[in-house]
Amino acid sequence: MTDNPSSVSVVPVTIIRPSRGWISLNLRDLWEYRELLYFLTWRDIKVRYKQTVLGAAWAIIQPFFTMVVFSLFFGKLAKVPSDDIPYPIFSYAALVPWTFFANGLSQSSTSLVASANLIKKVYFPRLVVPISAVISGGVDFVLAFVVLVGMMLFYGIVPTAAVVWLPLLLLLALVTSLGVGLWLTAMNVQFRDVRYAVPFLVQAWMFATPIAYPSSLLDEPGARCMVLTPWLALWRASAGRSWERRRRLVPSSSSRPWWRW
Repeated sequence: MTDNPSSVSVVPVTIIRPSRGWISLNLRDLWEYRELLYFLTWRDIKVRYKQTVLGAAWAIIQPFFTMVVFSLFFGKLAKVPSDDIPYPIFSYAALVPWTFFANGLSQSSTSLVASANLIKKVYFPRLVVPISAVISGGVDFVLAFVVLVGMMLFYGIVPTAAVVWLPLLLLLALVTSLGVGLWLTAMNVQFRDVRYAVPFLVQAWMFATPIAYPSSLLDEPGARCMVLTPWLALWRASAGRSWERRRRLVPSSSSRPWWRW
């Protein structure tokens, strides 16, 4: 054994310090780990309805039966106006993007804690976990949107050129869900109370948003709540322009069954 210092190999030491100030998103690292994002998204899709009898049908059942309940209590009993649009279409058209937003928010808010074992074992951009949780809800959105198209055909409603804005509005819903989800999932690591507060937050947010009722019922202070979900306001406006020219195709008889209100 020699005492020559030059013959001793030097082990590199990496010091990890907490970030200060504005934190970079490191989008380059996120792009390098895009395959991991794909596999985590696919894992979330498969695990979501694993060992369930109805499987992916829950993606349709949840907004559809919520629409039925809204149609019975708000549309039929409470006589909530729907801007001359059949109430089932009026509520379901808002419930489809809202369900995508709410599920993405709920899943992403607990994603880091749920993937704690994976995070402790290997390095990868932590943004991958909440992003995959939000993107995986896209499959549910597509299935529910197919039902919306079928309902529009049933009521004789044909979309106009305004439908081209819907992908951009969906992207805005995804970004909003991810933005709030990133904030909540970071808080959930430190304060586990967040997981219990998120369902209440989502429920209160839904009733503060014109989903079961039109925005025309809101006064000026209440209308300001629309800034909480700007994507849904634009979605409703875009869909409303699509329905404007086809309202006459819907029967106006007062003896319509509840599902045509």
